[in-house]
Amino acid sequence: MNEKFMKRALELAQKGSGFVNPNPLVGAVIVKDNKIIGEGYHQYFGGAHAEINALKSAAESVKGATMYVSLEPCSHYGKTPPCVNAIIENNISKVVVAMIDPNPKVAGRGVKILREHGIHVTTGVMENEAKKLNEVFIKYIQTKLPFCILKTAMTLDGKISTHIGDSKWISNDKSRQHVHEIRHKVSSIMVGIGTVLKDDPRLNTRLEGGRDPIRIIVDTNARIFLTSKALNVKSDVKTIVATTEKADKDKLEAIKQKGAQVIVTPLKNNRVNLRYLIEKLGEIGIDSVLIEGGSTLNFSMLQEGLVDKVMSFISPKIVGGENSKTPVGGEGIKYIRDCINLKDINIKAFDEDILIEGYIRKEDC
Repeated sequence: MNEKFMKRALELAQKGSGFVNPNPLVGAVIVKDNKIIGEGYHQYFGGAHAEINALKSAAESVKGATMYVSLEPCSHYGKTPPCVNAIIENNISKVVVAMIDPNPKVAGRGVKILREHGIHVTTGVMENEAKKLNEVFIKYIQTKLPFCILKTAMTLDGKISTHIGDSKWISNDKSRQHVHEIRHKVSSIMVGIGTVLKDDPRLNTRLEGGRDPIRIIVDTNARIFLTSKALNVKSDVKTIVATTEKADKDKLEAIKQKGAQVIVTPLKNNRVNLRYLIEKLGEIGIDSVLIEGGSTLNFSMLQEGLVDKVMSFISPKIVGGENSKTPVGGEGIKYIRDCINLKDINIKAFDEDILIEGYIRKEDC
């Protein structure tokens, strides 16, 4: 019975995807006499937490009821008051928690306070599912570094374009729709300047009601054209150009005049220092990055050990060609024994396309 109601709490939590970053996704369900009498979720950053929304929605008195919540109720003052206070004041008798909050400000303190006030607390119900749902939040709150997802789309023979550079479209409509759903969920999208100069992408989310990610252009020499769509797209979020001291100062000022933010990183191998950039993105509140760069940026991010998750779409097309590009370029890895491995593999189908998802084995980096 616990899992039935917790599953509903997790379903509710997902509704906040794309709107609560860098806060966690949280859902709550209030049950009395084996019937749901209230439910809610964290709807947007700075808004009421799931527990409060569930209490407000209750169709009857919640005295003596059980609350199922996908993340430990908060016990500190942030954008809103502590949820544990509201739970205690409303005489909830039992709280079932999926996972303990990894936030050091909470980290078991919420459960402890509830128990001290005579509320029975059960933890660990559907914990793995809850952690999967909040993998971005868990990394960000523990490290202050964004969760980085490397997304690629290639043919069956591992090509991302033909030998003349044609790449539209390798994946099908359903695959591309799914990518836009991911763009909606993450805080930012990152590409290299090569992609911008070649494709001139908008880097937005083409979903009804979808939220655009912050656009990050890795551009060592500030070669981006001021007319580029990424600098001129109508959007509620900014564009960030990550560059270096090699860039022309007047050009950087012109980029800023377009409304973009400029981050100047130290040089590393005569290019943008990606680790410095990722750390800086974390400092300004970006909790997740979807990497849709070219093969050079993809390899550099992998080489630096900055990728957490890989999403690789494979389309049953064959291109061939020694000069046709592959998803990961750069210098490459010399020996197979040193290659980067994935774990926890998941496979999905989008009509004839296949998506392989997996997590980087950090011990290999």
